[in-house]
Amino acid sequence: MSGRTEDTPPEAEFPRPRVRTSPGRVPGPSRSELEAARSKVVPDLLAEHLDVLFCGINPGLASGALEHHFANPGTRFWPALHGSGFTPRRLKPDEEDALLSLGLGITNVVDRTTAQADELSREEIVEGGRTLRRKVLLWRPRWLAVLGVTAYRQAFGDRGAKVGPQAMEIGGTRVWLLPNPSGRNAHWQLGALTEEFARLRRAAGLPERSPDT
Repeated sequence: MSGRTEDTPPEAEFPRPRVRTSPGRVPGPSRSELEAARSKVVPDLLAEHLDVLFCGINPGLASGALEHHFANPGTRFWPALHGSGFTPRRLKPDEEDALLSLGLGITNVVDRTTAQADELSREEIVEGGRTLRRKVLLWRPRWLAVLGVTAYRQAFGDRGAKVGPQAMEIGGTRVWLLPNPSGRNAHWQLGALTEEFARLRRAAGLPERSPDT
């Protein structure tokens, strides 16, 4: 895709995400650290022209405290990402920067951290959808994968949206809806969740990364 449309925001609106140093060991946050993490912002993991930009609903308190995406021990995001062939091994949250070399990134519909996604207002989610559109127009990933059916329906005003590819496109970016990988989402077990991730990988034409033996 060449050039930018008049709807594309100036790059200053979404400054290039902070590059982190060597991850090292990330201990679990204490209760006081979790409480202090409320409303923090976890830096996006972004680069131009990614193959897939994964988009969570919003960061949890563990992610806010550790400043890494999907840092709650109960999340199925990392095992599903690995099991579906996106990554050659199961990454830890503090290894998330390795995703960029695989053409993958992470953002959120709403930036601020909460203990649970249901603490977000509908207005926040709708506004987050507008911000996400602008972000996608700027960074231009091939695919946007939104993780959470209810949040997607609210953010994009599509009450009938179901898991899988969506008719909507943002600029030249195609959109895929995935289930929420939270451990609280009892409707989706890891096996079924992993297969949905794999469907996206195949649709994106990405190779299956060989798992470690």
